[in-house]
Amino acid sequence: MSVSALYVHESVKDLPRVHHILSKLTVSHQIITDVRQAYADIMKAPDPIVKGKSALILTRNKGTFLRPCPGTRGYTCCGYRVLRVGTYCTMDCSYCILQAYFHPPILQFFVNQEDLMAELKSLFATRLIQRIGTGEFTDSLIWDRWTDLSRVLVPTFSEQSSCILELKTKTADVSALQGLRHNRKTLVAWSLNTPRVIETEERGSADLSARLTAAVRCQEEGYPLAFHFDPMVIYEGCEAEYAAVVDRLFASVNPENIVWISLGAFRFQPELKAIIRRRHPHSKLIYGEFIRGMDGKMRYFKPLRIRLYREIACRIRQKAPEVTLYFCMEDDEVWEKALGRIPPRGGGVKRMLDEAAIKKCGLKEG
Repeated sequence: MSVSALYVHESVKDLPRVHHILSKLTVSHQIITDVRQAYADIMKAPDPIVKGKSALILTRNKGTFLRPCPGTRGYTCCGYRVLRVGTYCTMDCSYCILQAYFHPPILQFFVNQEDLMAELKSLFATRLIQRIGTGEFTDSLIWDRWTDLSRVLVPTFSEQSSCILELKTKTADVSALQGLRHNRKTLVAWSLNTPRVIETEERGSADLSARLTAAVRCQEEGYPLAFHFDPMVIYEGCEAEYAAVVDRLFASVNPENIVWISLGAFRFQPELKAIIRRRHPHSKLIYGEFIRGMDGKMRYFKPLRIRLYREIACRIRQKAPEVTLYFCMEDDEVWEKALGRIPPRGGGVKRMLDEAAIKKCGLKEG
């Protein structure tokens, strides 16, 4: 999706980085003193959520760039850290929580990267093992068409040895990553789903073949890889279709180059249901067997999740018995019944993933 409306906050209009981004865009820009000016324009559209996907604000991040992953109350967290480079996404997945999270939703890119670099420098100085990702509030790779984000971040991470940068995406354009010095300190990760789910629920994203082809290109460039089966959708025949995705994955990439794979079933805040029903009337997502979880989110009935997890985990183990496999936001019962083990208390999942990064990416502490 191309940018159809462009706003530059007055406080950053003279920054060289802003002028560089503007040179890559053909649409004229408007100087604003308050982001609410852009919000007002977006809200005039018949569907503000769609309009916001082609409206871009270049602005300053007034808070910290590095934040702990918010996690989910009552479920096992992995100790991830989020690098907040921007917000929102150009794709239009029916289940996306960002539809309800930002009011109104609009693309924002934070151009005060000197502050971002200062935070990273301070973090690197601690020499502590850290896993950091840019994909919590956006897709990690959508910004490369307008900015030099990856060309800045990847070489920066290559110069230290205690932190790994994970770039999560549903896209297939990895040209900005080619030829960069990465020293295996950047991990490129794809969200994977069945072709049926991608076609019906992940509007504007790359298809499965394109994602796997992009992963192969990154592997050829020497990047370590990761994959996230999340959100997994339960429907008649889903087990066989997810198993087929696993087969296609390992027919494409070398399991020795995969740092970790996560599994996570579709879950959603109750307020998202009305948005999905209104914006994606043909979606069947919200009509599954859901109950309210400990965190207030609607989740598939636990036995259904466990059955799907167990089958797909078994398939992954058959193809790659040594790969690090974990759940995104599940409790001990699910871990035990689906994977046969419970992570140790006090950060067991974090240690497991840190060890995978040490082994596959050469991280070292101190």
